[in-house]
Amino acid sequence: MEGMEEKGFETNSAILIGIVLTQPVVSHKSYGETFYCFSIGVDRKSGYRDMIQIIVSERLIWNVELGTGSLVEVLGQIRTYNEEQDGRNKLNVVVFAREFKLITEDPFPAHENKINLEGFICKKPIGRISPLGREICDIMLAVNRMYNKSDYIPCIAWGRNAGYAANLAVGTKIIITGRIQSREYRKRDEEGNVETKIAYEVSILKLE
Repeated sequence: MEGMEEKGFETNSAILIGIVLTQPVVSHKSYGETFYCFSIGVDRKSGYRDMIQIIVSERLIWNVELGTGSLVEVLGQIRTYNEEQDGRNKLNVVVFAREFKLITEDPFPAHENKINLEGFICKKPIGRISPLGREICDIMLAVNRMYNKSDYIPCIAWGRNAGYAANLAVGTKIIITGRIQSREYRKRDEEGNVETKIAYEVSILKLE
């Protein structure tokens, strides 16, 4: 796909190939343009399927027969925004499509999930040990985009990267390569009911 040299792509780019899981529904309108939201499933080599939310303009899909099960390629950027749910702020993590393609060639290409980000650590990294005894570190990365806006993207580092990241100061500039992943977790409300929710984050494969 072309357009990678456009300003902003150096600091925030996402390339995804996956299966459409839900039909597009209207997300919002901006300057007379309608945007749609739907989710795609991108399979890992392990067999686990990440479910990723996509936002796409009507002008990219108006002539595309987009049904569940379709294989698509998305080139875009990670965007985040806060949404109020049950009186609390929830951080939504989506991929905003800049280019979009329905894949019809045979044989189909393998699923792909590649994220490149360049930004600044905006909260103190939190190092911890996973239930399986693996060293991990949570990072909140502020990535600038046009019009003086920023996206605040949750990231997670593993192993040696986690040990390194845990000692980085707020304001440190880092460049990462990884994948966007979905993770189910359970949360108990004030009445004791347990609800399954989905968190989205970028799993770091390479950090500089």
